[in-house]
Amino acid sequence: MLEKIDGIIIKTQDYGETHKIVTILSKKIGKFTALARGAKKTNSRMAAVTQPFIYAQFFVYLNSGLSTIQQGEIIDSFRTVREDIIKTSYAAYITELTDKLVDSKIPEPFLFDQFHKTLSWIAENEDADIPIIMYELKLFEKGGFAPTVLHCTNCRNQNPPYAFSISEGGLLCTSCQYMDHHSIPLSNSLAKLLHIFSTVGLERVGSISVKPENKTLLRQILNTYYDQYGGFYLKSRKFLEQLDKFK
Repeated sequence: MLEKIDGIIIKTQDYGETHKIVTILSKKIGKFTALARGAKKTNSRMAAVTQPFIYAQFFVYLNSGLSTIQQGEIIDSFRTVREDIIKTSYAAYITELTDKLVDSKIPEPFLFDQFHKTLSWIAENEDADIPIIMYELKLFEKGGFAPTVLHCTNCRNQNPPYAFSISEGGLLCTSCQYMDHHSIPLSNSLAKLLHIFSTVGLERVGSISVKPENKTLLRQILNTYYDQYGGFYLKSRKFLEQLDKFK
């Protein structure tokens, strides 16, 4: 059955001498994989529309297994992302994480919107640290291992101050911090931000102002938390860490 589907290319893989297999995230049917015939030919129309991060309208023959792209029209090429190594690295990270944690052919309209908005933010801004953290937390929720950031993970106390415990999977109040002597103390404002970031869509956030040291702390927490619970090696994250050292 031929379907018209808007989606974003999140993964490409060579198939034979002239074809590609692409993974597309769409609002309509979720994540799916399709064969793009002739996409490796430089003069093929399919070549331009099957590049990483391309947002396009695809005409797809949907099958229970591997679908086939008949044709596509670019909606947004995200050219600024693909021409900047740092932006490309950010985009590669969120697309790889999305591919690892999102199930195939299950529509996730909110998650698609957040992915699209995060990619657009990366394209239009120099600093994408917080939008990426916001998207990560929503993906962790989808993956079934989101940290508890509304209340104490042990006693459900909603009164700060808190510390963040990797081993206990989220916030610990003062009375429960004995459970993890390696928990990381958080300011009241930072604990509140974690909750906001995990629940609020990027479209509801205007300018995002977080102190550099707090960005660094949040990044360290989420990286360590993912390593504990995520279960998938992320090649793109290693490259991002190398870029951070270079900067």
